[in-house]
Amino acid sequence: MADAKTIADYTDEEIEELNKLAEKEGKKADKPAPKTIRVGIIGCGGIANGKHMPNIKKIPGVEMVAFCDLKEARAVKAAKKYGTPDAKIYFGSETAYKELLKDETIEVIHVCTPNRSHSFITVDALDAGKHVMCEKPMAINSEEAKKMLDAAERSGKKLTIGYQQRWRKDSQYAKEFIKDGGCGDIYYGEAVAIRRRAVPTWGVFLNAYEQGGGPLIDIGTHALDLTLWLMDNYKPKMVVGKTFRKLADQTGTANAWGDWDPEEFTTEDSAFGFIVMENGAVIYLKSSWAINLDDPHEAECVLAGTKAGISQLGGGLKINAVRGGRQVIEKPSFDAGGVAFFDGASGGDPAQLEQMAWYDAIRNDTAPPTQAAQAYVVTQILEAIYTSEKTGQPIYFN
Repeated sequence: MADAKTIADYTDEEIEELNKLAEKEGKKADKPAPKTIRVGIIGCGGIANGKHMPNIKKIPGVEMVAFCDLKEARAVKAAKKYGTPDAKIYFGSETAYKELLKDETIEVIHVCTPNRSHSFITVDALDAGKHVMCEKPMAINSEEAKKMLDAAERSGKKLTIGYQQRWRKDSQYAKEFIKDGGCGDIYYGEAVAIRRRAVPTWGVFLNAYEQGGGPLIDIGTHALDLTLWLMDNYKPKMVVGKTFRKLADQTGTANAWGDWDPEEFTTEDSAFGFIVMENGAVIYLKSSWAINLDDPHEAECVLAGTKAGISQLGGGLKINAVRGGRQVIEKPSFDAGGVAFFDGASGGDPAQLEQMAWYDAIRNDTAPPTQAAQAYVVTQILEAIYTSEKTGQPIYFN
């Protein structure tokens, strides 16, 4: 028979200890489950399937309830694999997404379309009262990107851009090292996105009209975002740029995804920029899909400061400094023993961590980890490189 007591049998101290124990064991009254966040996906192609949808699916309390694509089959396939049983499908025209935006139960939109449509879809989604994650790059030019910033401001909704390279373990470690003053005053950077022969031959990657450019706006944007973020410097002063279309007409290319069609290849195949910041720091941006160099690196950066330098080139992270009167190179290990948040259920995958942080910002009404204003500066610099190529002149910022 169980013991029976009255509340008078307990001292205040005993009651306090029992409450502490109950809290520790999770036996207090359960908190109400968080409200389910309903999500719409606009663009159900490669980036949606390879990055956004599988990682959203892993987040508890987040449901994909609407899918829009120009092609019905892609929207249906995405809904079947990732959507709720009653997920809705929108397709058939470039404006079909506007019907999706009329659903007032949808709180978040992911824009995963070709670059040309990033701006007008994002603006419409924000004006419809939705939070928006737009895949990189923010837009095809700074004018379109500014429209997105303005829409976010007037709507009061959150806007973020998909720059998941920030969430790599080496990037996170480097960020903390720099924040702690490990590099000192950073005055030189390299933003590197060099592929030897890896031209994307699917979708509209080679279409300058749809994408706004080639490797510079596709992978160079990741390298530049990562470099600016690590430097915490978003004030460019001057840019000189040069682009090349030297290999695009070749055949028998040994390309990683098979030969490209020269007639479809209307973008540059490589691009380079030299950026001078207001504080005097400089960044050398290198990007290519195809170039005769034997040391490819993608979305990596090099930084040099007054106390130390860091390099992500060649895998992992290297810190070079002087210790005890000697030159040393330190290589942090990321195999185990990291922070629980980064090595937890997600396995530390950058794309998953990005989505987790995004939905945490929505639930907690905090700023997204990747600020749209930062992505706007990336777009301004990329556009300046293209403009410098066209004019043959350096581009100055106000």
